[in-house]
Amino acid sequence: MHVLRRLDPPLVLAFALFAFVTGWFLTGLWHVWDHPVLPWLGVTALSALTTYECWRTARYARLDTDIRTFWRRLGIACAILVPGSLSTMYDSVGGPVLTQEISVPTQIVFGLALAMILTALLRLPTWRRTRGDWLRFGLDTGIILITAGVLVWHYSLSRIDFSASPNSTPLSGLVIIMVSFASLVTFVKVAFAGAGRLDRGSLYLLAVGVALSAATGSIVPLTADRPYLAPGLIAFPVSEIAAILAARRQRRRWDAPTPARPASRRFSLVPYISVVLLYAAVLQVEIPQSGEEARMAIAATAVTVLVVLRQLTTLRDNARLLDAVDASLQQLDHQVTHDALTGIGSRSAYTGELSARLAGGEPFVVALLDLDDFKVINDRYGHATGDALLQAISGRLRDRLRPEDTVARLGGDEFTLLLPGMTEADTDLLLHELLAAVQAPVLAGGLEMAPRISVGVTASRPDDSAGELLRRADVAMYAAKTAGGGRWTWFDPIMDRLADDDARLTADLRQAITRDELFLVYQPIVELPHGRLAGVEALVRWRHPEHGLVSPAVFIPLAERNGQIVEIGRWVLEQAVAQTARWERDLGPNAPAKVSVNVSARQLGQPGFPAEVAALLSAAGVDPARLTVEVTETAVLGTGVALEVLRALAAQGLSIALDDFGTGQSSLSLLVDCPVDWLKVDKSFVDGVTSDSPQAVIVDSLIGITEGLRMQAVAEGVETAEQAERLYRAGYRFAQGFHFARPLAESDIELLIAAQQVQLT
Repeated sequence: MHVLRRLDPPLVLAFALFAFVTGWFLTGLWHVWDHPVLPWLGVTALSALTTYECWRTARYARLDTDIRTFWRRLGIACAILVPGSLSTMYDSVGGPVLTQEISVPTQIVFGLALAMILTALLRLPTWRRTRGDWLRFGLDTGIILITAGVLVWHYSLSRIDFSASPNSTPLSGLVIIMVSFASLVTFVKVAFAGAGRLDRGSLYLLAVGVALSAATGSIVPLTADRPYLAPGLIAFPVSEIAAILAARRQRRRWDAPTPARPASRRFSLVPYISVVLLYAAVLQVEIPQSGEEARMAIAATAVTVLVVLRQLTTLRDNARLLDAVDASLQQLDHQVTHDALTGIGSRSAYTGELSARLAGGEPFVVALLDLDDFKVINDRYGHATGDALLQAISGRLRDRLRPEDTVARLGGDEFTLLLPGMTEADTDLLLHELLAAVQAPVLAGGLEMAPRISVGVTASRPDDSAGELLRRADVAMYAAKTAGGGRWTWFDPIMDRLADDDARLTADLRQAITRDELFLVYQPIVELPHGRLAGVEALVRWRHPEHGLVSPAVFIPLAERNGQIVEIGRWVLEQAVAQTARWERDLGPNAPAKVSVNVSARQLGQPGFPAEVAALLSAAGVDPARLTVEVTETAVLGTGVALEVLRALAAQGLSIALDDFGTGQSSLSLLVDCPVDWLKVDKSFVDGVTSDSPQAVIVDSLIGITEGLRMQAVAEGVETAEQAERLYRAGYRFAQGFHFARPLAESDIELLIAAQQVQLT
C-alpha cells in the first residue's frame, strides 16, 4: 500500500513565503501598492527560515567536519541577510516617500554576507590553491565585475530615464547584480574544482539561485517607475529558496560523497570573453563617429585580438604539460590512499577516515579482521600464494559491504572495516554473513584453501581517537583467536585487564626456557582391561617464579599467538627424545614402547621440520618407531601443508596420532588422507559412554571405523572404572586418564614400570 509522506512544515512554510512575496511582486507590475511592508517581512521570515535550514544541516552528525563548517558559514551569511532585508525595507519604506535607494549601512551588510558566502566556498577542502591561483581568481572576479558593471550600465541602466522616477535609482539593481555575479563566479569555480563530500547537486542549486538573483537585474527597467517594487523583493526569495532546497538535499545525500573532478588544467576564457565584449562596446561607440578616434580604436582592437590569440596558443601548450603532471600526481595520490596489493583503502586513508568520523560525532563500528595461521601459508607455499589469498579475501569483503562502509588493509593479513550507523544487532548480522562468505573455500595460487578469520569489534565513543579504536578492536580480535578463531568478538573492558595480564605473562614466557622454568611430565597410556603401561604422552608444564604452576590452557594459547610455540615445541621434542634415549639405556626392554609428543600447526609449517626430527632421533640413537607425533585435526585441515609433513614423518618410521578427534571440523576424509596410526577419542565423548547418549553412539561407531582402517583407538579422559569397562566391551584396547594415573615425572614413570614388573613376577 502506498503511504503518503508526512507533511513537512518548514518546507511548506518556505514555499508559502516564496509564493506570497513573488505573487506580491508580480501583482505590483500592474497594481500600485501603497504600503509594501508585508512582502519585506515575508523576505525577512524567509531569510530566517533559510538560516534555520542551513544550521540544521550544519548540525547533522552524519556529515564530516568540513562540510558542516561550510553549511555553518552559509547559515551565518543567511543570518546576516535577516538584518539586511530589514535594513533594505527601512531604506524603501522608512522615509517620507517610497524609494529603491540602498543606504550605505545596507550595502555594508550585503558586503558582510557576500564575504561569508565566499569564505564558506573557498574554505572547502577541495579549494586548496596556491597564491598564484588566488591571484588569478581575484583577477578573474575583478574582470567579470567590471565587465558586467560596464555592460549592464551601457546597455541597460544608462538608457533608463530615472528622472521621471526620482525615488528609483540604478544603484539598487547594480548592487544586486554585482553581488550576485561575484557569488556566481565563486560557485562555478568551486563546482569545477570539485566539491568533495559537499553534494554537487546542492552546489548547483545554490549556483542556480545566485544566477537567478543576478538575472533579476534585467527587470530594473520594469520597476524604475515603481518605487514600491525594489529588485531585492524578487532577488532575495529566489536565492533563499534555492539555499533551502540545497541544504535539505545535502542532508538526504549525506552518504553519497561527490568525487572531485579530475583536475584539468584548462586556461580560463573568462578574461578574454570580457575583453571581446568591452572592445565590441567600444567599437560600437567609436566606429559611427569615424575620424582618428575610430581608426585608433580599430587598431587597438586588432592588436589586442592578436595578442590574445598568441597567448591562447601558449596557454594551450602549457595546459597539456600541466595535465600530464596532474595525471602523475593523481596516480601518486591513489597510491598513497590505496593498498597497492589489494586495491582497497590503505592504513593512512583509513585512519584519516576514522578521525573525520570521530570529529563529526557520528556513531559507527570498527571491526579488525586477521587471518588465522597466514604465516603458515606464506612459509609453505610462498608469498605469491599468500598475496593471491589476500586479494581474494579483500575482494569478498569489498563486494559484501554497503556503499557507505569502508574497508582497508592495515598491513600483512590484517583488514579493518568502518561501519557507520550500525547497531550491535545489525553488526552481528552483517559479520555472520561476511564470515560465511569470506571463509568459503577459495582458489589461490592454484591451491584450494579454507581461510579462517578472527574479528575484533568495537563501537565508537564520543571521546575516542583513531588509535584507541583500533587498539580496542585489536584486543577483541585476539580474544576471538584465543576462543578458537573463525569468529568475531565484541570488545569488553575486562579484556584490557586480561590483555595486560597476558602481556606480562607473554614476556615471562619468553624467558621460561632460559630460566629453566619449563619441565615435562608424562601421562601413561595403558592397555585395557589390565592397565599395563603401553606408552606415555609427554606434556609440558610451566612453574612460574611468582604464580606457581601456570595451566597449559593459559600459556599454550599465548605461545600459539606470539609464535613462541615453535621454540617451546622444539624444546619439548628435544627433552622427550633425550628422555626416551635414557629409558632405553636404563630400562632396556621394559622402557615405554611409545612416547607421544604434541606438535602444533606452526611447527608442522616450519620448513625442514621432518629433517629436524630425523636429525634429533639419529643424534640420540632412538628408534623412530618409539616416537609418536600427536597433532589435532584442526592443525591438519586447511592448507594441506601439514598432510605432506605428516607423510614425510610416517615415511621415517614415526607413528602419527590424531588428537582430540571430534572437537574440530571432524572431516572423516582426513582419516583416509592422513597417515594416522592412532586415533585419540576426545574426553567429551568418553564422558557420556556409560549412559544412553549420542556420545556413546559416537564412541561405539568410532571403534568400528578404526578397526576397518587398521588404526588403534585411544580413549582419552577416562576417570572411572565403569567407563574403562564400558570402553573395553565396546572394543577399545588403549586408554588414558586420571582413573589410571595423572601425569607423572620421569622418575615416577620408572617406579610405575618397576611396580608392574613386580606384579608380573
